[in-house]
Amino acid sequence: MEQKENRVILRGTVAGDAVLSHQVHGIDFYRFPLSVPRLSGREDLLNILCPGPAAALPAAGDYVEVTGQVRSFNNRSGVGSRLVITVLARTVMPGIGEPCNQVTLQGALCKPPVLRQTPLGRDICDLLLAVNRRYRRADYLPCIAWGALALQCGRMGTGDPLRLEGRLQSRLYRKTIGETVQERTAFEISIASLLPDQEEGEGAAL
Repeated sequence: MEQKENRVILRGTVAGDAVLSHQVHGIDFYRFPLSVPRLSGREDLLNILCPGPAAALPAAGDYVEVTGQVRSFNNRSGVGSRLVITVLARTVMPGIGEPCNQVTLQGALCKPPVLRQTPLGRDICDLLLAVNRRYRRADYLPCIAWGALALQCGRMGTGDPLRLEGRLQSRLYRKTIGETVQERTAFEISIASLLPDQEEGEGAAL
């Protein structure tokens, strides 16, 4: 399985203390929230997954730059969203410059795009992109396109290759379970532009 491009650069403020997430091959991985403001004044609250040691991790309130990859896994606990999206950090360092939220992905559509319209008549398209990684695994990443990009994406089909640049965003929504209404957070890549396919060998991820 050929590894595809999966790169993310974030600059924002650590919004909470790091907590232990899990351990793999004796390495502790910690999770902390990162707040990245949008131009609109809203913020995206993103989950960062980072290997320890704990003493080297940033503290709440620190302004940092994170580089890494967008990852997905299935939540089988029955609590919260079924598809959980995180950023696996390769580097975490003090942030310099303006806030940044930039994602570059290359993969293939693993289900037909869903083209629809908002109540105000704006075109919107939902996509699910499979991005291969090593060890015969893949990340399944929900993406969203607007306007002319939505119409372009809506003409694609399952298995079509797609390379894009955008931002990772968080969105609150409410889900009704029986008589209970739960507030949940969904994560998706908002597509800013479609990019030409890279030549073979140039699309390796970090």
